[in-house]
Amino acid sequence: MQVNAQTAQVDDLTLIALPTAVNCADLFVRFTLSEWRLRNMIDDCSAVACALVEAAIESADPKTSRLITLRLRLSGDYLVVELEAARFTMPPTSPDLRTGELQLGGGVKLIWCELPLPTGVNANAVPLPRREPRRSPAAEALGDEPDVDPELIQRILFGLGGSMGGGPQR
Repeated sequence: MQVNAQTAQVDDLTLIALPTAVNCADLFVRFTLSEWRLRNMIDDCSAVACALVEAAIESADPKTSRLITLRLRLSGDYLVVELEAARFTMPPTSPDLRTGELQLGGGVKLIWCELPLPTGVNANAVPLPRREPRRSPAAEALGDEPDVDPELIQRILFGLGGSMGGGPQR
């Protein structure tokens, strides 16, 4: 694998190598690809990510770090699934997928698998996620936001040693 400077988007999740990590990986893939508007790739990507996480769990040594990092990266014409783990044995993958591994420092391996993006789509064409500002359900239950006097906030911050400098008043 060549490190590609054209990574358009990346998201990762650190997990503990326990059986529950497989379900967490599936949820992470589903959420991330929905945000990236690549819903048609969810099933294939989830299968790859879950297989990598499962292999990392089976390979994990209980006497060493059991942290694993699952990363999804859009680069060029590929969605790259990466996994970092202290011990790892690559599971069997589809012969038409490009895969590889790289030894990182501290005995950690980086395993990667590239899934081709749909025809006509490249990493730069995938829109960045957009989130609308939302109030929490608790804030919604309170109704409209109360009017807040900025001078009162400044006095509170000053008293707490906040942005206006100075320590707490004694």
